[in-house]
Amino acid sequence: MDSQEVRGHSRGAKRKSRRGWIIAGSLVVVAAGVYAGGAVYLGSQTPANTTVHGINVGSLSPEDARQVLQEKLAPTAAKSLTVSVEGKKEALDPAAVGLGLDLDETLDGLTGFTLNPATLYQRLTDQLNVQPALEVDKDVLRSALEDLAPKFGIKTAEGNLSFDAATPVLAKPVTGVALDAEESVDVLTDSWFDHDGAIELPATLTEPETSAETLQTALEEQAKPLVASPIKLTDGTSSVNLGPKQLADTASFKIADDAVGMTLDAAKLATAASAGSDGFRSTAKDAKIVLKGGKPQIIPSQSGKSVDENGLDTAVLAASKDKERTATVKLAVSEPELSTEQAKKLGVKEPVANFSTPYPAADTVRTKNLYAGTKRLNGLLVMPGQTFSLAKALGPITTANGYYGSGVVVDGFATEAVGGGLSQVSTQLYNVGFLAGYDDITHKPHSRWFDRYPPGREATLWEGQVDMAWKNNTPYAVMIEAGVGGGKVNTRLWSTKYWKVGSSSSSKYNFTNPTTTYNPASNCQPESGGKKGFSIDVTRTRTSAEKKLPAETKSWTYQPWNKVICGKKP
Repeated sequence: MDSQEVRGHSRGAKRKSRRGWIIAGSLVVVAAGVYAGGAVYLGSQTPANTTVHGINVGSLSPEDARQVLQEKLAPTAAKSLTVSVEGKKEALDPAAVGLGLDLDETLDGLTGFTLNPATLYQRLTDQLNVQPALEVDKDVLRSALEDLAPKFGIKTAEGNLSFDAATPVLAKPVTGVALDAEESVDVLTDSWFDHDGAIELPATLTEPETSAETLQTALEEQAKPLVASPIKLTDGTSSVNLGPKQLADTASFKIADDAVGMTLDAAKLATAASAGSDGFRSTAKDAKIVLKGGKPQIIPSQSGKSVDENGLDTAVLAASKDKERTATVKLAVSEPELSTEQAKKLGVKEPVANFSTPYPAADTVRTKNLYAGTKRLNGLLVMPGQTFSLAKALGPITTANGYYGSGVVVDGFATEAVGGGLSQVSTQLYNVGFLAGYDDITHKPHSRWFDRYPPGREATLWEGQVDMAWKNNTPYAVMIEAGVGGGKVNTRLWSTKYWKVGSSSSSKYNFTNPTTTYNPASNCQPESGGKKGFSIDVTRTRTSAEKKLPAETKSWTYQPWNKVICGKKP
């Protein structure tokens, strides 16, 4: 081949080579374009086999995927959730306590341009299960849990054993519960979304000192045996059966440090025994202060014998667990509750107040009430610090107790009631208490003034409504001497002089004239009237060797004595 042919062949080969490269390059460019276009397409939508919490969002645009999740997943996030602490349950609104769903974060990274072949292949073929991204505002959640804590809170309470009559009663102890808000924030953060059932929140439990098991054991082994049946007490001569209720009344329980001890009151056991058998009754006699020969005298006390309290409680406890249920008791020397020396120290030795008022002798029924009332009061002893109540001392004011129907004033009209006239006894006792310096607890003057009484210093009585009471504010006892004689009701108090009492009364003032009134009542009593009404002030001062009390002034306004005409006003 000549050189020309060789050169021609060479130039042809070069042209063919360039065309091949051009074609190959073009194909590469086309392929790259297709690859890039495919990558752009795949990046514009979620991977084909993608689910979010079981919801299919594959091959959707970000906007469409977000819409699907908003419709199907957001309601799950908004659903009320239930939290529980030791059996107590409460519902929470997730949004209100700082819990929510972040859809943008959930879909982030599922779309977007990439040329990474592995990623593109994954988007085309893999099954992608995505968990929702959650929002938790821990400050809001913590605050909500702190507000919720009191609903779950339970105070620790110790149990108790007692008796209801003869029935043992066990009050079970209570374990204290306190919600741990800080740990609960972490628990809810991790488990709140689409939780099945209630979420148990952590709490601090505080156990009582004495367990329910310890109390139950004491109930079965101590309380129930005590009241299972009567227990017999005997000294070989006398005997008495104490019933379950009597036994229960003497019992008490000491509960501490996971232990229970039942004890019996020996004094109460002895009292119950003496009440049930004459052979166990104390023969000791208290000293007595009586009126004799016109003045107080002391009848000396005497020692005697009674049930020995020493060891009685132990004996009865032992008998409660023995099938014979019998306890042996002993008699011992007993002393009176009020000895002669104690009676002397009460200081009932001299008159400290005297008061008398005349009574209308013509009203014989009223006089009978005065006798009946003063008889109940005569010799009555009021101890230091004790309050004397006239209504209690005289009552019940009934015909069965020796009282009669007589004249009284009710609502400004004269009428009749059982015990009429006892207001004079009330005036008597008010005045001796006033003059002795005792504290006025309650009293009420009459609505109209009777001139047999000192104005402003008198008191009425109506059982169940109006009482007269004073308190013995001295360290000495006081004895009441009361009676009817010489045309007067007489009252004297015996004690030891303690208060120096001063009394003064103002002049009468604010006079009101009587009028004519009408009384339609069937038991109406006509009255002529005529006396004016008025006001008055009474002041009392009290001084003792130890102190001086502030002066006290009491005021009262009396109604006029109106003319009363029976019948309706014309």
